[in-house]
Amino acid sequence: MDYELHHVSGFFGRRIDAQQVLQTLIDEGLSHTQLRVYPDTAALGGTVDATASDRTLRNILVDGAIGTAVGTGVGALAEAALVAANISLFVASPLLAPLLLLGWGAGLGATVGAVVGAEKKDRSLAALIEDAVQSGQFVLIARTHNAKETTIAQQVMHAALASRQTTQVV
Repeated sequence: MDYELHHVSGFFGRRIDAQQVLQTLIDEGLSHTQLRVYPDTAALGGTVDATASDRTLRNILVDGAIGTAVGTGVGALAEAALVAANISLFVASPLLAPLLLLGWGAGLGATVGAVVGAEKKDRSLAALIEDAVQSGQFVLIARTHNAKETTIAQQVMHAALASRQTTQVV
């Protein structure tokens, strides 16, 4: 028997949808011990936790601050490089040259800062589940041990997605 451990996950807006897909997977031959719905209890009741919103806002602010700092640094370096290159803008227009340098530096700095601040962060499955649960979603995880079980779990969750438009399969 081919033994490969995979995790097939589906994200649901309602607990009842997750439980229906769980029952379908059991009917298709997966063991109840291979399946789990998070959160385990209905304590959240599908409401969004205020601390989750605060954490998200804090993450956005931190990413923005990193992007701003990097952008400012790169913009300053770009301006210094243009001044060191002795660009003839200062001779042609001493009033407009500093403004052009500021604009070039700001544009370059904003581009680099945006890239750094919005850089994709690798996240684990546990972190994705935690974020989903904190935002009021329900996550069904199917631990499959071979290609057949993996295919069954994927097909059942994709079918749930097509019929309800309430899930995302990862």
